[in-house]
Amino acid sequence: MMIVLCMCWGFNQITIKIAAAGISPIMQAGLRSIIAAVLLLIWAQLRRIPLFRRDGTLAGGMAAGALFAAEFVFIYVGLSHTAASRMVVFIYLAPCLTALGLQWFVPGERLSATQWSGVALAFLGVALAFADGFGSAKGSTLIGDAFGVIAAALWAATTVTVRATKLSFASATKTLFYQLGFSALVLPLASLAAGEPGIIALTPKVIASLAYQSVVVAFASYLAWFWLLTRYLAGRLSVFSFLTPLFGVAFGVIFLSEPLSAAFLAAALLVGAGIALVNRPAK
Repeated sequence: MMIVLCMCWGFNQITIKIAAAGISPIMQAGLRSIIAAVLLLIWAQLRRIPLFRRDGTLAGGMAAGALFAAEFVFIYVGLSHTAASRMVVFIYLAPCLTALGLQWFVPGERLSATQWSGVALAFLGVALAFADGFGSAKGSTLIGDAFGVIAAALWAATTVTVRATKLSFASATKTLFYQLGFSALVLPLASLAAGEPGIIALTPKVIASLAYQSVVVAFASYLAWFWLLTRYLAGRLSVFSFLTPLFGVAFGVIFLSEPLSAAFLAAALLVGAGIALVNRPAK
């Protein structure tokens, strides 16, 4: 099931690229959050999971929501300037940045020597990917690549916020609802403020791509992930996440005919190895 989820997450960047032909980037991210938030609200009502009970999580929830919204602005806008296969590798620097952040902000979280080596490998992979970007079409992907790294940092900051605040005691559904709900409210307004054209052409391919992002990824896959976390050790599940950037690179080449250099493939493998080491379960 984790392999299937990693495939879903790796394919997500491809659908963002496809949907960009009919919906501008920030508006696309906003519509994704709106659809997923409505579905999550219905799910919570059916499962009788309280979402609006006062439990002291509002401040942490708003902070996580703001970080989540900013992360997807950089992902969606960044994909206008770089390849999907490149973006997914930079985004998945996040597990390593999360490990660093948890060490500084959450008591008891300390990196082992193996985890430190994973962080070093991941950063080496990102450096190699940037070096490859300098050589591709005179650095035409560098802005998008940088946005991917910023998005990874924001994703890591979101995770650290969840762990370091009272959100760590909230249900996974409520934590996700904070993020989707906040971004659903803010991102459409950000799109208008940025002067985006918004919805341009709702072709069947664009609608299918948006539905995939909203229903399959932002709603169903996250709930499946949380379900797995209730039954298996998080460390053993997280180690599978190294597959996501590899699937993303493969899907970018297969479905979008994106170029793949040997240097960038090596960079993706280094990032994947770093993620695996950072998430390696303790003996």
